[in-house]
Amino acid sequence: MVVQLNNKNSGRIMNHYKSLLTAGAVLLSSVLSSASAVAKDEPIRVGIMLPFSGVYAALGDAGRNGLKMALEQNADKLHGRTIEYIEMDTEARPDRAPEIATSLMSQKDADFIVGPVHSGVAMGMLKVLRNQEPIVIIPNAGANAATGPWCAPNVFRTSFSAWQPSYPMGQVALDRGYKKVVTMSWNYGFGKESLAAFEESFTKGGGKVLKQIMVPFPKTEFQSYITEIASLKPDAVFVFFAGGGAVKFVKDYDAMGLSGKIPLLGSGFLTEGTLAAQGDAAEGIVTGLHYADELDNPANHAFRAAYKAEFGKDADLYGVQGFDTGLLIAQAVDQLNGNISDRDALIRVMEAAVIPSPRGEFHFSKAHNPIQTIYLRTVENGVNKVSGIAAKALEDPARGCKQ
Repeated sequence: MVVQLNNKNSGRIMNHYKSLLTAGAVLLSSVLSSASAVAKDEPIRVGIMLPFSGVYAALGDAGRNGLKMALEQNADKLHGRTIEYIEMDTEARPDRAPEIATSLMSQKDADFIVGPVHSGVAMGMLKVLRNQEPIVIIPNAGANAATGPWCAPNVFRTSFSAWQPSYPMGQVALDRGYKKVVTMSWNYGFGKESLAAFEESFTKGGGKVLKQIMVPFPKTEFQSYITEIASLKPDAVFVFFAGGGAVKFVKDYDAMGLSGKIPLLGSGFLTEGTLAAQGDAAEGIVTGLHYADELDNPANHAFRAAYKAEFGKDADLYGVQGFDTGLLIAQAVDQLNGNISDRDALIRVMEAAVIPSPRGEFHFSKAHNPIQTIYLRTVENGVNKVSGIAAKALEDPARGCKQ
């Protein structure tokens, strides 16, 4: 049967269809607006994977302090969104990382996951989180792989790669006329990467590494190694040690009479947070790092004053890196008018971010590692004084990153 429509019936049907389409569009717009309103009414969930107990507890506490202070100071940029913090103690244990990361992603539904301090924990965390929904921001761990072979669109770092503080120090050594150097570190990932970065630039410029000494971690009996260094008679020594190991090495180096004879250079962690314990033994040590307490810029002055007022103690590098993580989150939320539901849009605005950090302004490489200045620091009267620029706008090579 064929139904024939006259012009009058045809017009009625077309008008009916138009009414349905208009009603559908209004309904869809209403649903989308409601979804956006619901999204903006929900808190932004920030999972924190940092050590709050054990040997790195102070570093985790400082990072958390800086993160929260930045988000409090920039509450007006969150477009009415509140922040819900979900804190998990990693204890600096790599074996706990996958479990904690899974919980924050799957059970806690975190929008951002901030952490960790320890590079081994970072690798365990990224096994679970890379290329997943939450945005990961690393506020300390320097493992090169995180923004190298393991880079991913959802992974950012607001700290440094192991390569960055050490690579410029090879040229610093050459500029000071040192041609033969001994290098030394604990025998673990970050130490190996630090020495390799120094050696890369030093040998490229014609320098020679007489010997690389790797000490079993966490051994701090250094006397026999220092005796060997003295017998090799290098022009200088470059080391990576941190924390208690850095304190013990510097004091042993001085006690065995090498301080005034063989210049000591290092990745900045050698004298970062350790000077009070090292005392006079640290005088004259030269290091490279992306921050120094006495950087003379308005952002650093304001940050250090606010941190001291809020927490009753001086800020350090770890507080700066946590603070910059908070600045990155606030800036991204602001750019998206509070609605972070579109993950790809969120990643795009984070990639374009310029962070007005206490360390000096920085932005991100394609691998999402900071492109930043490395300062040359010399210990004078118990303070890491900025004595120059080791490298300006230094970009990690991100070897192996396919992003």
